[in-house]
Amino acid sequence: MAESEFLTGRLLVAMPGIDDPRFERAVVFVCSHDEDAAMGLAVNRPVDGLMVSDLLEKLGVPKAEDGPADLVLMGGPVQRERGFVLHTADYEAEGASVAITDDLSLTATRAVLEAMTDYRTKPRRSMMALGYAGWDGGQLEQELRENVWLICDPDEQLLFGSDHEHKWSQALAKLGISADQLSGQAGRA
Repeated sequence: MAESEFLTGRLLVAMPGIDDPRFERAVVFVCSHDEDAAMGLAVNRPVDGLMVSDLLEKLGVPKAEDGPADLVLMGGPVQRERGFVLHTADYEAEGASVAITDDLSLTATRAVLEAMTDYRTKPRRSMMALGYAGWDGGQLEQELRENVWLICDPDEQLLFGSDHEHKWSQALAKLGISADQLSGQAGRA
């Protein structure tokens, strides 16, 4: 693939009939993608009843009155005990934040957790995920050839919005597609 064909900074939208139930109706933000591997975070899979503020408290991060009231998301099946924060680029942990696009970064350190509880340092928008989705070199490209995923440009509502139940259909609508137009059957002409 040419560098311009890599999907860093784009969304993957699961097609109906995906063979992996962990990704049924998933919307995955691709944080990195090159010839060797791809890594992304599902942005529409909340962990049942786990709030960011609860997780921060469990981790001993000092509580703030205006701390995040968001749900923690299940980013994917790989390293589910590891946390990642996708956030706007107005926050940066020196040496720890990885720029994904000009507007978005990923940080996986305690510093971002502490920043999230302080109105003076927190990113404008953020989401916390446990685990990630990962693909070996060529694996994501093969899934794309098999029509497992649609590709969509992200927006802040899809990435950071709280209407997780409807993000899949919202991503499809952004592509001009409704779910009832899609078939779970792949085919070749």
